[in-house]
Amino acid sequence: MKFSTEELIEGIRSGNKRLIAKAITLVESKKAEHRVQAEELLKKIMPFTGHSVRVGVTGVPGAGKSTFIESFGRLAIAQGKKVAVLAIDPSSSINKGSILGDKTRMEELAKEENAFIRPSPSSGFLGGVANTTFETMMICEAAGYDYILIETVGVGQSEVLVADITDVFLFLKIIGGGDELQGIKRGIMEMVDLIFINKVDQDNLQKAKNTRLELKRALDFIPPKEKGWKIPVLLGSALHNEGLKEIYDTISGFIDLKKESGRFEEVRIQQAEKRFEYWVQEYILSLMKKSNAVEEAYLMHKKNASEMVSNPSTEAKLFVEKFLSGQNKD
Repeated sequence: MKFSTEELIEGIRSGNKRLIAKAITLVESKKAEHRVQAEELLKKIMPFTGHSVRVGVTGVPGAGKSTFIESFGRLAIAQGKKVAVLAIDPSSSINKGSILGDKTRMEELAKEENAFIRPSPSSGFLGGVANTTFETMMICEAAGYDYILIETVGVGQSEVLVADITDVFLFLKIIGGGDELQGIKRGIMEMVDLIFINKVDQDNLQKAKNTRLELKRALDFIPPKEKGWKIPVLLGSALHNEGLKEIYDTISGFIDLKKESGRFEEVRIQQAEKRFEYWVQEYILSLMKKSNAVEEAYLMHKKNASEMVSNPSTEAKLFVEKFLSGQNKD
């Protein structure tokens, strides 16, 4: 059933989860007619966006991201908040399919009236997010969700892009997985705002404290991301709801600090500019492929690059110059 833009907006504003999901599906669609309606929808909901706290949750596979998000989400709801979860699943590089099992893993959170969980395929998009995650956030914000939690695909250093669309970047760490030193990746560490060592119990408490000490030492060599903020390294267990209230309060304190310094709005502006730049590239490439002559040139230069006739960057430069010269003639 096709819904009008007005019906979708009314559904979003009233918190109708079915219509919120329909709106997200529309935004994720690559069909030309859907893109037109999606742009209209996004434009009309913009006045209702910008009031959520956007939290990116990253960590290696097995760090307990889904369990953490479920426990944290239920805690936030108990505090009177509404929580949306955008769970990004890695897509197959072969058939682009995804399992999309996060809703099943967050069974208890899914039952909450004030929770909305949306699994989305990454569709091969790098950076630990899907290419429309930012736009999906806008829909959830317009629906009145106070916290938007983004669970990334968990692939390591490429996940730093999630920091470009969130207010808080939380890194989940586990001990005993042989990754104590591997976890200290400069690319990730320069982006994080908060580190939570998960799955801590009495048996590994001392190891957890040692890992925390190592991380703190590593952080001393990295320039602070936010002035006046020393990245906390907290211990706990999401499965047993230990340490989560401390994380909740720490996130609130971090957001307050950013708002007082003016950095909150400043960073939001920078993030919107980066999304603009991303979509400029997408639309230019789409425009290129609409012209048979341009597409032929594109395929020729791509073939030259793949066969190493010349450097791929050289072929890309030649193609773009040819495309732009053609546009100028028009």
